[in-house]
Amino acid sequence: MRVSRLLLLSGAALALASCGNGTPADPSTQYGADPTLPAPRQYLLPPMKVAEATPWTNGEMPTVAAGLKIAPLATGLMHPRQPYVLPNGDVLIVESSGPAEPIHRPKDIIMGLVQKQAGAAAKGGNRITLLRDTNGDGKPEVRTIFLDHLTSPFGVALVGHDLYVANTDAIMRYAYVDGATKIDGAGTKLTDLPGGPINHHWTKSLVASADGTKLYAGVGSNSNITENGIAAETGRAAIWEIDRATGAHRIFASGLRNPNGLTWNPQSGKLWAVVNERDEIGPNLVPDYMTSVQPGAFYGWPYSYYGQHIDARVRPQRPDLVAKAIAPDYALSSHVAPLGLAFYTGANLPAQYRNGAFVGEHGSWDRSPFNGYKVVFVPFADGKPSGPPRDIVTGFLDAQQKHARGRPVGLAVDRTGGLLIADDLGNTVWRVTAAG
Repeated sequence: MRVSRLLLLSGAALALASCGNGTPADPSTQYGADPTLPAPRQYLLPPMKVAEATPWTNGEMPTVAAGLKIAPLATGLMHPRQPYVLPNGDVLIVESSGPAEPIHRPKDIIMGLVQKQAGAAAKGGNRITLLRDTNGDGKPEVRTIFLDHLTSPFGVALVGHDLYVANTDAIMRYAYVDGATKIDGAGTKLTDLPGGPINHHWTKSLVASADGTKLYAGVGSNSNITENGIAAETGRAAIWEIDRATGAHRIFASGLRNPNGLTWNPQSGKLWAVVNERDEIGPNLVPDYMTSVQPGAFYGWPYSYYGQHIDARVRPQRPDLVAKAIAPDYALSSHVAPLGLAFYTGANLPAQYRNGAFVGEHGSWDRSPFNGYKVVFVPFADGKPSGPPRDIVTGFLDAQQKHARGRPVGLAVDRTGGLLIADDLGNTVWRVTAAG
């Protein structure tokens, strides 16, 4: 009887997808350093709008901006999340599914149904596949299982001959040999990361410092706004700085609900990330964002958003922390779910993309009309964003805006200057290059 009531409640929540959601703002009002932030809304049940998963068929592909072309680099993957380019040009593809989570509340069942409808429940490989394209024509001659039996992996970083993989619960180190197409040896644990039994934001982004002495890992929150208790957030909603020699770590920056896409700005040398902000206070709150990450900074979660805008749902409040909260650099608009970030320094794409940033937007599930489901480009000047985002790769939603054929996640730039896009719903890695 209890399960039946919960399923009925789940159906009611899904039925609310098209009503009671307020008036969605034009996303253009929420771009940049000073986005429009309306008053928050409160809901008995949060409205949901889900794009049903309908993968690519019959040679369908995303659409690209003028002057570009797109083609699949690899298909038939198992939930590809991240491409990573090795020094010799080989491309590693991290394929992963998230860990199972315990069900504590009706909301957990609702979210499970939403994720299943959106295709997120599909089985991932929990492995890394290697692609080798010797002549750079976008058609790999070699495809092998490079590393297998991982635990919900996401981030990868190579330093010298040490390959680091950020599983959902630990950073592992593996010995890498130049040109190897497979790693057989067992890895060693560098450090634990916050994992289960609750593991709400399980993806752990990873990047190494320029000198190779440190690793930086993104650790998302364990809830939307601490509904699982503040103890479940220990070490979370933060970017960790980890000593590569000892595994010792410190919190580099905090108050970041779900930081991903960690990478270095080629002009300023600063660490940047994209961040998924909180849900359930309306279609226009809170804008997801990209930002430079200041050492020791607090970015507000869960007590405030976009600086010092207080979230009244959080109890108890912490005015002392809110007073320290700083605003991020650049809003991407609400609920686009950015997961990938790549600065472009290559020479393949037109010059207008040089030194700017590509952002992979996984797409909304609680906003109508949908937002995200595309790759955008943000121009930069002197190491800072210098204009509105431009749509670069679209068409992940069908023409009726009801079904999702794909969802972009991680991004990378290959050795020829092509942009690589992991599509975890279409089970494809796409490659964007200059037309002609």
